[in-house]
Amino acid sequence: MDKEKLLESFDPNGIGLENGHFIGLPFEEEHAALVVLSIPWDVTVSYSDGTSTGPENILQVSTQLDLYDADFPNAWKKGIFMRPSPAKLLELNKQFREKAKKHIDFLESGGNTKVSSEQQSLVSEINEACHICKDFVYEQSLALLKKGKKVGLCGGSHATPLGFLKALSEVHNSFGILQFDAHMDLRNSYEDFELSHASIMHNALKINNISQLTQIGIRDYCDQEIDLATSIPDRISVFTDESIKRRCFEGESFKDIVHDIINTLPQKVYISFDIDGLDPKLCPNTGTPVPGGFEFQEAVYIIAELRKSGREIIGFDLNEVGGLGNEWDGNVGARVLYKLMLATL
Repeated sequence: MDKEKLLESFDPNGIGLENGHFIGLPFEEEHAALVVLSIPWDVTVSYSDGTSTGPENILQVSTQLDLYDADFPNAWKKGIFMRPSPAKLLELNKQFREKAKKHIDFLESGGNTKVSSEQQSLVSEINEACHICKDFVYEQSLALLKKGKKVGLCGGSHATPLGFLKALSEVHNSFGILQFDAHMDLRNSYEDFELSHASIMHNALKINNISQLTQIGIRDYCDQEIDLATSIPDRISVFTDESIKRRCFEGESFKDIVHDIINTLPQKVYISFDIDGLDPKLCPNTGTPVPGGFEFQEAVYIIAELRKSGREIIGFDLNEVGGLGNEWDGNVGARVLYKLMLATL
């Protein structure tokens, strides 16, 4: 059945169908203008794990959403398909998360990897597994981009989109990143892990085609990260949660602040959305919650204003949503994901 016939037979006002598709939509991957990869990976998370099943949680809960969106009322008709989490990747994650936890326990008890050949071997093994995940994401996303699909990613930890960013850099000569996050994620590495969630933006900046990184909602970072950001102000712009709130407290409109944020970005923009950029009451079971952050409507307003500015959203990721058993986290995550999908179409 072609896309037009699928649309004719689908009732957008009906109940959410339990058909394994996002919001019960009728589209298969072949019909979809936008395909979202589910990447069940949280091997190197430094606090609470469980976000590896965040994509599956979102997919299950999504049938509770209504389709109509005031900003993008008919965008869904272009076709959306969210791939289920690959079983092999989920199993690999389970295996190496246990190994990563042992190493983190070793470090937190005062261990020194440099004097332990056993720990060095373990770290090497974990890093290799993380590169397998990155390469999988790169290959899958690049294949979809070459087919002319728009691509998004829904992952476990914020480490997951690096391969996708690499693929985008082979399609787009230059683009910027708008990062919603409580953390800067600019560490060289963290806990000896090269592809840590705490290093995603440090690693992303090694991709020359990424011309700008604009970070918003930031409220938890270390000296190394702020030093890097201030050393290249022509490439990194940081709007901390404190600075945004202070400007609002002192009389500036949120609209004006959002326009200042958008004005730092080039024509082509990738959105990287760590759910802990939101107030943790909206995502209590994310991996590293921090007090403060955006309200839901503030976040979706920023996304909508970015699109209204005439900029092209070339892709996105959503990460660190609480996993299966955390229905509220999945509910909020599904709504953020849907807004990102519609803004990208």
